[in-house]
Amino acid sequence: MIRSFIKKADKASEQQDEANYARPFEYVIGWKSDSIQLGDHSGTQRGLGSDYRGIVNLVDYPDARRMDIRQTIRDPFEQVQVRQFNQDSTTPIYAVCDLSSSMQFRGRKRKLDTAVEIATAVAHSAYNAGDLFGFIGYNQQVIEDFTLPLSRNLHQSKAAIALLHDYQQLRIGVEGVTDVPNFLGQTRALVFWISDFHMPLSMIEKTLLAMSTHKVIPIVLWDDEEYKKLPKFGFGTMIDLETGLNRTLFFRSEVKAKFLDAFNARRLALEALFLRFDSPALFMQDDYRPELMTHYFEQAM
Repeated sequence: MIRSFIKKADKASEQQDEANYARPFEYVIGWKSDSIQLGDHSGTQRGLGSDYRGIVNLVDYPDARRMDIRQTIRDPFEQVQVRQFNQDSTTPIYAVCDLSSSMQFRGRKRKLDTAVEIATAVAHSAYNAGDLFGFIGYNQQVIEDFTLPLSRNLHQSKAAIALLHDYQQLRIGVEGVTDVPNFLGQTRALVFWISDFHMPLSMIEKTLLAMSTHKVIPIVLWDDEEYKKLPKFGFGTMIDLETGLNRTLFFRSEVKAKFLDAFNARRLALEALFLRFDSPALFMQDDYRPELMTHYFEQAM
């Protein structure tokens, strides 16, 4: 009887964890989409929607349901005038994920597992908004096995991203990030760039320049154990901020203080760089919470 109760409790706990995993958030599109597909965002295409476009002649836009009686009466040429609106359209949504060796860092939780949860939440959020979702994974190159074209297939997206829970690659870099813009479409998209950004600032800047057509949301995954919880005295492993590779050092109070200063300086440099491209960074050092993402858009947009 007790064993049966424990099993039921464990199952209920698992179901609750699954329900809370990668919960969707609300995002805002700060431009008018030029997509011809119906969606939930303001668009530039003429059609059924709430975004008022203006008055045109019935001959130019033959939809008598939109007739504006007042403007028709006022028209000196006695032409029937109709109201014109822009339709609500879709927007491409991408999750771009860093799969380099530094993302294997495990403090309370492996960075890559947090990235997987965030990418899944992005897919779920795009699905709820009726948008198209695509995924791009990279390390030394863009990994086509972990690259999904834009689609509305939430189940397929979640299943493919979940495979990254078993992904293990050490001693591998991030050079492939500069090729990521070539895998984004020409239509302006919302791009969630998920990484610890342990790469040269020049590489980040080059990538942002190449993605200037799109709106980039940098999600920076850092862990307190990377730099705040280092040993006061003795050997410890650190991450090189420029290469993302691990190094072993003998720590003492002076070394620890310098390392903390380096991370703080790095954060300021990243924030300044992203702001230059009108892409404020979201630093996520704890577990993923959808309200953090929603709040980001409330503040930034």
